[in-house]
Amino acid sequence: MRPANEAELSALLQDRTGPLRIRGGGTRTLWFGGAAEVLDCSALSGITLYEPGALTLVAGAGTPLAEVEQALAAESQRLAFEVPDLRGLLGTAGVSTLGGVVAANASGPRRLQAGACRDSLIGLRFVDGSGMAVKNGGRVMKNVTGYDLVKLLAGSHGTLGVLTEVSFKLLPVPAASATLVLRGLDDLYAVQAMAAALGSPFEVTAAAHWPGEGTFLRIEGFAGIVVYRSGRLARLLARFGSADMLDGEDSARQWQAIRDVAPFHGQPGDVWKLSVKPSDAPGLVARIGAEAVLYDWGGGLVWVRTAPGTDLRARLGAFDGHATLIRAERPVAPVFQPQPAALAALATALRRKFDPRGILNPGLMG
Repeated sequence: MRPANEAELSALLQDRTGPLRIRGGGTRTLWFGGAAEVLDCSALSGITLYEPGALTLVAGAGTPLAEVEQALAAESQRLAFEVPDLRGLLGTAGVSTLGGVVAANASGPRRLQAGACRDSLIGLRFVDGSGMAVKNGGRVMKNVTGYDLVKLLAGSHGTLGVLTEVSFKLLPVPAASATLVLRGLDDLYAVQAMAAALGSPFEVTAAAHWPGEGTFLRIEGFAGIVVYRSGRLARLLARFGSADMLDGEDSARQWQAIRDVAPFHGQPGDVWKLSVKPSDAPGLVARIGAEAVLYDWGGGLVWVRTAPGTDLRARLGAFDGHATLIRAERPVAPVFQPQPAALAALATALRRKFDPRGILNPGLMG
């Protein structure tokens, strides 16, 4: 089923009794138990408002991300949160849509400086599981009253409602970008180097460690400022070794590869995403016995590739953070980390409130 507009979607959900699997562009492959009919939201598409002077964009949830990025690039603007393209990692096709991005709270390496997708989201419309159309937020950051559904829906993976329209605050594209590369650091020293860079006054906008390739630190802004800050940062990090420099397209390609988890493309095994305190990351990785790892956000996010059928949570035991199963041929664990009892009860109550019949992606998030 493929509703053409919000009214059709609302009528469809009012009458629905069976489970639905909500799909935007089909680029992500999260699974859940039981059969469900696909609800295709790709027709809820189109940019309805774009005000470059106000750095604001409103578009249908089914709008292709590429269409939005093209429109923004013509005005030297961008979404703030650097959306990952995981098709190469997941082996999927399809077209990434704005609604899918919001539903997954998809956020790339710039998250440590610009925040996640939900931090740029200023308004949305959605239809809940009973068929009621809901609007929250608006075109300016201060226009959020009552329940902050903007933050609640981002990252809910369609379990609270079907998005129909989203509004974003934008950023200008920086005039220049440069990436410092430290070679040969082990995981522990790499995390220490990233921490030192992020604690400096030089406004690092991304920090990642790709074992065997290097430790990468990005600075963006006006050309003169980028040159100055890069030089100062290189001197600050001299105790970790001399730094190479990437700029322009070389820098952009490197961060695209990190953003899209390119080291794992075409490689066998399961893929997990760990969210932990950066200083804890090397010790946790040492306990895993992973096939490969990639540290992002200064080590706060760690992509882990393991042998097929590995239950990473069972292997790690209790730890301060959470592990999400991103890709698996034969899943042996739930996609999302089980929540503490009090938080799980709250999440269940919210889902019952917004989806009383339990028809929206049932079983996906508990």
